Parts: sequence; C-alpha cells; structure tokens
Amino acid sequence: MARQNRRLTRDSRYGRYVDGPDPLAPPVDLTEALDAIGDDVMAGYSPERAMREFLRRGGRDQAGLDDLARRVAERRRELAQRHNLDGTLQEVKELLDRAVLAERKLLARDVDLDEGDRALAQMQLDNLSPSTAAAVSELGSYDWKSREAREDYEKIKDLLGREMLDQRFAGMKNALENATDEDRAAINEMLDDLNTLLDAHRSGDATQEQFDEFMGKHGEFFPENPATIDELLDTLAQRSAAAQRMRNSMTPEQRAELDGLAQQAFGSPELMQSLGRLDGNMQSLRPGEDWGGSERLDGDEGLGLGDGTGVFQDLADLDELSEQLSQSYNGSRMDDIDLDKLARQLGDEAAVDAKTLQALEKALRDSGTMRRGTDGQLKLTPKAMRQLGKALLRDVADKMSGRQGNRDLRQAGAAGERSGATREWAFGDTEPWDVTRTITNAVTRTAGEGGSTASGVRIEIGDVEVQETEARTQACVALLVDTSFSMAMDGRWVPMKRTALALHTLITSRFRGDDLQLIGFGRHAEVMDIEELTGLDAMWDKGTNLHHALLLANRHFRKHPNAQPVLLIVTDGEPTSHLESSGEVFFSYPPHPVTVAYAVRELDSSMRLGAQTTFFRLGEDPGLARFIESMAHRVGGSVVAPELDDLGAAVVGSYLGSRGPRGRSRGGPEDMFGGGRGFWVG
Repeated sequence: MARQNRRLTRDSRYGRYVDGPDPLAPPVDLTEALDAIGDDVMAGYSPERAMREFLRRGGRDQAGLDDLARRVAERRRELAQRHNLDGTLQEVKELLDRAVLAERKLLARDVDLDEGDRALAQMQLDNLSPSTAAAVSELGSYDWKSREAREDYEKIKDLLGREMLDQRFAGMKNALENATDEDRAAINEMLDDLNTLLDAHRSGDATQEQFDEFMGKHGEFFPENPATIDELLDTLAQRSAAAQRMRNSMTPEQRAELDGLAQQAFGSPELMQSLGRLDGNMQSLRPGEDWGGSERLDGDEGLGLGDGTGVFQDLADLDELSEQLSQSYNGSRMDDIDLDKLARQLGDEAAVDAKTLQALEKALRDSGTMRRGTDGQLKLTPKAMRQLGKALLRDVADKMSGRQGNRDLRQAGAAGERSGATREWAFGDTEPWDVTRTITNAVTRTAGEGGSTASGVRIEIGDVEVQETEARTQACVALLVDTSFSMAMDGRWVPMKRTALALHTLITSRFRGDDLQLIGFGRHAEVMDIEELTGLDAMWDKGTNLHHALLLANRHFRKHPNAQPVLLIVTDGEPTSHLESSGEVFFSYPPHPVTVAYAVRELDSSMRLGAQTTFFRLGEDPGLARFIESMAHRVGGSVVAPELDDLGAAVVGSYLGSRGPRGRSRGGPEDMFGGGRGFWVG
C-alpha cells in the first residue's frame, strides 16, 4: 500500500484551475481603486468615468487597460513588420530552380542519353516561362530524366496542396506531409461531405444527427471538437476570412502566380474546386466576417499560405482585443475581454492582469461602493464615502503624528477625557476597562473565598472596573470652503474637497455630538451636504462672497446656543462680492471697501457668538496675507498657511484643538479616533 501511495504521489500532476473562479485567489483589494476614484470624482469626473480611468491606468502593482492595449499594438506592429506574403511563392521557386538545375546537370553528364532527346530537353528547359506558375504548368508534361529533379517537382504539387488546405484547416500542412494517395482521397471525401452538410444547413435542412454523423466520420480533421454545426462554421469561417484577407493583401502579380499554381495542387484541379465551393458556403453562411480587409506586410520573413492565414487570424484577434481593451463603445464591460485570445497573443500573465481588472470592476459594482441613480448614472454610495473619508483620516493622522510607520491600536474609550478615577462597571457603560484594577479585584475575591489562583483566575462581572471620563464640550462647527474659480485654476480644488470629507468623516464617526455644516462660497454661498460638495464641478464664476458664507455660519451657530462655535475658513482670495439687502450679489475687483466692511461685520458677529476662528490661507499673495492677518487679529483668531498636502491635517488639527473644555487646546492625532487611540512606532 505504501509503495502504491508513493507511486500515486510521484505521478501527480498539477495544472491551472479551470472550473470557474480560483477558490484560492486572494480577495480583490478595493482600497487603492477607491482612493483613486474618489480623487477623480472630487476633480469633477463622474463615478463611472473615474472607475474607467482607474481601470485604464491600473494601480501601483497592477497593469491597466492602457498597458495591455499598448502591448497588443506592439504585438500587431511586430507581426506586420516582420513578415511578407512571398513565402509559398519563394518556396515553390526554390523547389523549381533546384529541380531544373538537377535536370540540367544530368543532361550534361549522362553520356548514354540520346543526343536528340538531350537537345529537346535542353530546349524545353531553356524556354521555360519566367513566371513560376507558368513554368510549373509547362513542366507538367515534361519527361524528367533525373529522379532527384522529378521528386523536387512532385514536392511542388504536394506543397501547394498542403498549403491550400492549411489555409482553411489549421495544422493540415504538417499533418499531410508525406501523405499517401489514400490520405488525399480521405481529404477529398471530407471536403465533399462537408460541402454537402453546409449546403443542407444553408437551405435549413441540416439536422444535429447529420452533423454528429459527419463528426463521427471526419472528426480527426477538427481538433477544436465543435459540438454543433454553428460552432464548426465559426471556426472555419474565421480562418477562411483570414485566408481571403491574405489574398486581398497580395499584389496582383502575386495573386496571378498563386492562382496559376493552385491548379497544380496535388496534381489535380479537384482540390481547388472543392475549396472554392467551401469558400462560397462560408461567405454565404457567415457574411458578417471581414472578407474584404487587407494588410500591408513589408518584413523580411516570408509566410506560407497556411502560416500567413494564421498571422492574419492573429491580426484579427489583436484588432478585436484592441477594441475590447479600449472599452470605448456603448455598454462596454470588462467581461467583454476575451481572456483566451489575450493569453494566446500576449501570454498568461496578460490574461491574469485582465482577469484581475475584471474582478476589480465587478467588486466595485457589487460591493456597495457604487450604485445606479434614478438618472441611470453610477454614484458613490454613503458606504464608499465613509471608506474614502477613513482613508483620508489615516493620511491626516500620519501627517499630524509626524512619524513614519505609526499604527493605531484598538479604541480604548468613549468620547471623553480620562479623569484618572475608576468605578465599578454598570450596564450600558462604554468606558475602557481598568485592566489592573479588574484583575486585582478578581485575585482578591478568589483568595477571600478560600480558592487557589494556581490554576488561574476567573473574572466575574463584579470584578470589572472602568476608567471614568470627563464629557467633552459639544461643538457647533462651520467649515467655509472657497469655491471660486481661482481654487480650481490653481489646483486647490481636490485638496479642499479632501479636507472637507476628512473633517466630515471624523465628526460623524468619532464626535457624533458635534454638528458640522459645510458651506461653499464663490460668487454666492450655499450650505452643502458632503456628497454634493465632493461631486461639485469646478466653479468658473468670479467672486469670493465671504460675507454670505459668514451669514450662513452665524445662522448655524445661533441654532445651537449651548454648543461651542468653531469657525474654520479655507480661502485663497480676498472677498470680492457680498449680498445686498435686496438679495442681489454685488461683485467688484479689486475688492470694494463696502464688500470688506460687510464681511468684517459678520465676522464680528461670529466673535460675539463665541466662535473660535481659524483662517487657512492658500497661496502666497502678500495682500491676501495682510488682509487675513488683520481679520484674524480682530477676532482673536489664528491663521494657518499650510501647503496643499497639509491642508487636511491643518484643518482637522485646528478643529480638535478648539473643542476642549473651556476652549483649552488639546488636539492631536489620538483625538481623531475618539480620544482613546494610542500610537506606537512599528
């Protein structure tokens, strides 16, 4: 038995899993894709286009559609530049020249040959047509004196027959090498039966039983093993159309030569008659194939008819793959890509890349990150927005911590500051356990009950103590973001949106008691929800209406009289528009003194409401810097001039620092995760 097991182990073979998706394949990671799609959406792309762009570009370690399309184009160019269509003609010419030379040599040295026969033979050879096809035909009745020359001439007929068949049936050239008369008879019988079957199919009389009978008799000629007559037609028509395109690509002289030579195939015109009938059936039954195309091949490597047809099939496959990879037609999906053709043309690695992209597209559509809206367009779901926000928060935490390799530990407490005291756990408590006091209580209880701790200590619910926390002050936050045309023009559009999403995610996930209002201000201001702001197209209207934005912010503060007002203003320009009492927008550049006065008046109102104000100045304009500094000084606020990459960290840090008890600054990256996140260097 052991010997048998060893033998089974030795004889085992492992191959690629083919019965559906690989059960051991790792799940698709959507993190990178979602981040890239989110950035594109914030830049003004639709979610559908953003997804397409990511699939086109690919990821850090994942080839995209553009890379695959480039490799397809390179493969196509390489095929076209390497080959030419003279292969069969050159091979026939070489055989003919060799046969004639061998015959001339024998005529020159055979002393026993009748002088009259010698002179006649030499005259026939001297007067052969310069056309290869005509010369082959003229030598059809020639009485060869040299056995070697006769064999080379017969090879021409055999070669032509095999090439003609190889054009329609892949692999036939090699299969029929050294074929016997019986083999050729079998070929002729197969062609007759095939044409009879196709004639019946064209008239609607063919049955599956007839097809099965045909395959049972001639199946050895069809390694593709088609199951129906339509599958057989698809295979034959594609190759037949490729053969026709190859013929179309030849020069008139090349076509004339081949037509003349074709009649010599296997030394009988019967083969060409059967193949001509087959081509007619193919074009009639599959008119949708490309029968009229052509291709210019100018390389140095000659192609035989069969190999050339295979190259033209490859070119057709590459053209089809190029269209599939472009994904530019209506209703295109990644599933349209033919992985088998891709593997055949570019190798298994390319097919794996495409399959990964297919899985990625399916995961994006099916994982709840995208959904179809009532208008039929793809939209990012709230789940996707939360995932994007969490990713942005992680980036912000990295920047705020100032250390590489930081990793956050599990959450250790509810929203609140630890006071240092502990108390017994009560139902509903969410504060973190005091592990030391809890274990001490369990050990003390066990010892008091006369038990032993040698075998371990069992913790009961009465042993648990939790750390007391102080309640945080509830905050009422207004984030004012400049949406004027200069923000989009100077590349600040996406960082502004990323900042808003990071702050929104932080407040809605970790500080649910706080109330955030997002206000965009360009020529006029408006309150926006996060989905509206992140999907906002670039605004090209001139105007920076800080006055209107402050009006909306103060209205928000007044609705929450018991909360700490926090005013965060992101801008790259001085106020150039304001609201008139009539509700109309007044615009002036340079800024009009009245516009500035309106903005200052509303900022003073924010100060009287107790707002802690921070300006985030974008850009290096000295005039803007002086104006912002004076505004902040007036209300006891602060100014931050961050780099674009640090804008999110600056805004989030300012929010965290402004919301402590009695306005005490205590912000830090740990507060982003509920006041109970620890950091350590990995």
